[in-house]
Amino acid sequence: MSDGISIMMQIVAIMIIVYMIFVGLTYVALFIIAGPRVKRESKLNRKEQIEEISINKDTFPVSVLVPAFNEEVGIVSTVRSMLGLNYPQYEVIVIDDGSTDTTSEKVISQFSMRKIDLAMRKYVETEPVQSAYQSELYPHLFLVIKNNGGKADALNAGINFSRYPYFSAVDGDSILDRDALLKTMKPIIDSNGQVTATGGTVRIANGSTIVRSQIEKIALPRNPVVMMQIIEYFRAFLIGRLGLSRMNILLIISGAFGVFEKNRVIKVGGYNRNTVGEDMELIVRMHRSIKDEKSNQRIEYIQDPVCWTEAPSTLASLRSQRKRWQRGLAETLWTHKKMLFNPKYKGIGLFSMPYYLFVELLSSVFEMIGYLIIILGLTFSFISIEIATVMFLVTVMYGSLLSSLAVLLEEWTYHKYPNSKSVILLFLWALTETFWYRPMMVLWRCEGLFLSLRKNAEWGNMNRKGISNDDN
Repeated sequence: MSDGISIMMQIVAIMIIVYMIFVGLTYVALFIIAGPRVKRESKLNRKEQIEEISINKDTFPVSVLVPAFNEEVGIVSTVRSMLGLNYPQYEVIVIDDGSTDTTSEKVISQFSMRKIDLAMRKYVETEPVQSAYQSELYPHLFLVIKNNGGKADALNAGINFSRYPYFSAVDGDSILDRDALLKTMKPIIDSNGQVTATGGTVRIANGSTIVRSQIEKIALPRNPVVMMQIIEYFRAFLIGRLGLSRMNILLIISGAFGVFEKNRVIKVGGYNRNTVGEDMELIVRMHRSIKDEKSNQRIEYIQDPVCWTEAPSTLASLRSQRKRWQRGLAETLWTHKKMLFNPKYKGIGLFSMPYYLFVELLSSVFEMIGYLIIILGLTFSFISIEIATVMFLVTVMYGSLLSSLAVLLEEWTYHKYPNSKSVILLFLWALTETFWYRPMMVLWRCEGLFLSLRKNAEWGNMNRKGISNDDN
């Protein structure tokens, strides 16, 4: 009996090793695909690229939508950041999604808002909207107060209220660099509408100095949990999304910051209110619509535009976030399962969907099995020390070394961190990922996958401390 168990575990262990090598090679392939773009970005003068757009009055106007639910801690800083954007013509619409705190009161008092007549188009269905306000200090700033319906519903209400042909969705706890909107709109403008959506890079603001809703000094946090999230974001954006974007098969634009052609979003029915992964689900539906129409439109990821957001600083809030993300990914893939391996959708169906299924979704299951085999196999002598060693080394290479590569890529291209000490610190922390941080992520992602089998999606909430150091 024990011999049979040992043989079975040896076979499973070898399968896990092959899988981990395959996933690692997939990331390397994405990096190679992204390489030319990364190299070109490192040599560009980004200021010159956007100077013409910043003074061009024919630039497409944009509606900036800020959904907010119980964001009283950071909403004023976020709005001030939006008002300080360098862009010729835009409006800012804060959508209070039935907050139970003083989110609306803070916006109304800080920006001298007055009540206006509620005239909204019904592009997409939403929960009832109660009232609307306009700032007397900043006429392009609006506040919409509605019944609670979740983030997707709040964004749909913002789409209904908006006046302009493009909209940017920005989280209520985020701050944008002054030129972020210009840089994100540039590929849309240059393509004459062929690019229908773009997503910018999201960075973690914890630890940085923020004055008057702008990043004054970029610095690292002391919290190891937040530090690892910074490294994780580097890998996700610089390697994964950039590589997929180059092939026009990117399936996610971060909910924290993206720009969309309003007509395309309305055509596909707006944001899905029945999933916690509304950002990814919308992009998949847009790709599906584009392919069904045999259109040449593209969805792109832009490396340089930066949106600064507050990362979870406690294990409890991080666990909640990652379970929600994994659940949203599973729901999206299940909703659009007919696209999987479907040649009709070309790269989306044959590469991108399988990538998100086997690499992003199921990797947590394979890794969990791998951890159990190493622990139980060695404890009960079911696997040899050689196989256990190979599994461990492959896990280290897959996690820690890829993260270390992402840190070096970030420094090579953007030099966001002002001193070499910060980069070295990030690099050293990246090497520790396999030994403590990744096992936690694997466990929580498995929990999220299990939760995806249940219904009743919800927005969720995070205990925020606020990322602004100065609200004056």
